[in-house]
Amino acid sequence: MMKTAIPEALMTLLSGEKLKDKQREAFLLQTVNEDGWPHSAMISVGEVLAADPYTFHLMLWPNTITTINLIRSNKAQLVIIHEGLVYYIKLRTKHHSAVNPDIHTGERFSARIHALKIDQAKYAKIETGIQVKLYNPDTVIERWQAQVEVLKHNPY
Repeated sequence: MMKTAIPEALMTLLSGEKLKDKQREAFLLQTVNEDGWPHSAMISVGEVLAADPYTFHLMLWPNTITTINLIRSNKAQLVIIHEGLVYYIKLRTKHHSAVNPDIHTGERFSARIHALKIDQAKYAKIETGIQVKLYNPDTVIERWQAQVEVLKHNPY
């Protein structure tokens, strides 16, 4: 399959920079469970990093259905709604060991783009995607920053 690059708008959104400004953004990470049913989970800018134009790095909570599904299938779809466009990104994933399990309990994955579809409504303007309000933004953003630093500086 032809390589599909991460669009520049998503490279900026998922750069790991200015997390405080992006704290309301959330995305869907979809996997398939053992019974073949779709499973959706929300992830944040602190859990996904655009590492290069073809690769995302992910750090997900351990022992969740999403993490278990990714370890088993090595496939996912990331859905991002940003600046009036909907991005459906099919991913092939690879699970990696923890960098320092005492500090960072997240499960690390690299994810290569398998296919990318960009969608927009012809009859309506897509104004927002999933947005959240953090209960304790300082603590969460501090954790996100630590996770993003691990994803940026610990190659697989």
